[in-house]
Amino acid sequence: MARAGVELVAMTFVDNSGISRVKAVPVGRLAEVAAWGVGASKAFDFFLCTDEIATGTYSLGPVGDLRLHPDLDALTVLAAQPGWAWAPVWKYDQDGVPHPQDARALAATAADRLAAQGLSARLAFELEWVITDTDGVPIAGPAYGYSRLSAHSGYLRTLVSTLDSQHGAVEQIHPEYAAGQFELSVAATDPVHAADLAVLIRETVRTVSAAHGFRASFTPKFTPGGVGNGGHVHLSLWDGERNLCAGGTGPFGLTDTAAAFAAGIFARLPALLAIGTPSVLSYLRLEPHHWAGVFTAWGWENREAPLRLIRGADGQRETAANLEVKCFDLTANPYLVVAALLFAGLSGVTTGATLPAPVDVDPGLLGPDAAADAGVTRLPRSLAEAVAAFEADDVLPAAFGPPLATTLMDIRRAELSALGELAPDDLCTVMRWLH
Repeated sequence: MARAGVELVAMTFVDNSGISRVKAVPVGRLAEVAAWGVGASKAFDFFLCTDEIATGTYSLGPVGDLRLHPDLDALTVLAAQPGWAWAPVWKYDQDGVPHPQDARALAATAADRLAAQGLSARLAFELEWVITDTDGVPIAGPAYGYSRLSAHSGYLRTLVSTLDSQHGAVEQIHPEYAAGQFELSVAATDPVHAADLAVLIRETVRTVSAAHGFRASFTPKFTPGGVGNGGHVHLSLWDGERNLCAGGTGPFGLTDTAAAFAAGIFARLPALLAIGTPSVLSYLRLEPHHWAGVFTAWGWENREAPLRLIRGADGQRETAANLEVKCFDLTANPYLVVAALLFAGLSGVTTGATLPAPVDVDPGLLGPDAAADAGVTRLPRSLAEAVAAFEADDVLPAAFGPPLATTLMDIRRAELSALGELAPDDLCTVMRWLH
């Protein structure tokens, strides 16, 4: 770190409202901090995205302390912030016992349970964001337009080179549909590292954007009538070096194991929304015909389905085939998203779950009879409905454990109380720059 010019290390965790919180230490203290941690209040478990501190069943208020231990294997020199490095943390109590509400540890636990079945998963988050001028006005340019890329080619080049130097493995970047909107994809990796990258990439985008005179917003809905920012997740299931999402006898080449894994996720989509679309604002984005995936449907390359199978080009499917969850956004804690998807998929594998028939049209265009025949219904339309679905689920609350599962829903209800009655314009204004 000293040879790289690092003077300070930012240590982050993502709270239950999806906000990355941080403590920083001089690099000379890194060894001591790795061994003994840095103190942090247990009250962080109850922070809302607005920085209000909620109460809940497991709240101790101002009492109690945690120790934040940087994961040195994930330590990264920050190319856009000279003199700084970054590391995500593990949370322990003062006696060295893992904190039951450590989202990153939960993601690692989910990956370990999958490994116990002889399986592994590779994941990647797609990030969408809007850049604006300093007055908050999105930059101009046509949807997916080359002119928008050309006008800001220096910004995008700096961003990609910065991420590559931080081992971000950028695979694609392009202008998106909305004014000022861009999307970035990175290579799939192990579950915990994928969530780490989602944190690091977002903060790098913010830093590079500011250096170019822009503000960056990852909000799921920048304006009430506009196109939202998603936080899609790509996921493939592996047995050793074999991708189980290809080469099978199931639908579109899925193996039986991958189909069961997908079925486990599909069956729990309503409950998963409480994790992957966890804000009041999320539900302004979940509209039909916006490629957000708001109906209980899955299919091959169906961008209106919340669960989309991507096969990839012929000749590349053994490595490229994957499942995409389209209904999530970036107000979510990525570690909780990883854990929830793995637990849901694993439940499908252990119970031998099966997928319904795929849907090959926009499910929102099905008439009532056709929708009923296909089993197509609307996913939760509000955070309150998603909370009810999570609490009624027979897998996710138990997998998360009572302290975290209960606290998450306490936080969701507190956000509903604080923000649930705001008009869409006011809600967008409050949350535009938080995530």
